[in-house]
Amino acid sequence: MVARASARATCTMTWTAEAKMKSHNVGVAAEAFVAAQFARLGFDVSVQYGANQPEYDLIVARGDLLLKVSVKGSQDGSWGLTQSFLKKGKANYHDAIDTWLKRHGSKTVFCFVQFSDVPEDSVPRMYLATPSEVAIRLRETSGGRGDSILYERHQWTSRSRTAAGIVEEIPPNWKLSEARIHELLSK
Repeated sequence: MVARASARATCTMTWTAEAKMKSHNVGVAAEAFVAAQFARLGFDVSVQYGANQPEYDLIVARGDLLLKVSVKGSQDGSWGLTQSFLKKGKANYHDAIDTWLKRHGSKTVFCFVQFSDVPEDSVPRMYLATPSEVAIRLRETSGGRGDSILYERHQWTSRSRTAAGIVEEIPPNWKLSEARIHELLSK
């Protein structure tokens, strides 16, 4: 019995609130929080079977209305979205954004889940946006130069030639709420 108590104490002592999740854990946790939040708001939620299916992770529905939801989790304040579409040696962010945008259907929405600075006993911040809304935001980043990263909130430093002092921020109306879901369902 003493050995068990000692093992528990060791485990408790090694865990800290600052511990970072592995990327797999971020994805699993993000999807679980999103599914729970939609269910909490009275939506039917279908979770896709199998890992990394194309375009979406969940389907949410109310009556005949449905959305395909692609969940993106993060614990650093940003989400890398279009970097794989950049051509080697060329930083043409707008072309990469356009290529990324063409891969998403009209019933797909993104749910961005942010764990950065969220206590472990709290719900992460969640945002909903259409691919077109995300593409517009990405094109406007860095003073219109564009970027492959969507920032929750980021201020460019003097090291940026095109964007020094600019603050990038997710639009407040993207916050996951019942009103935002209905807005997206009606589009």
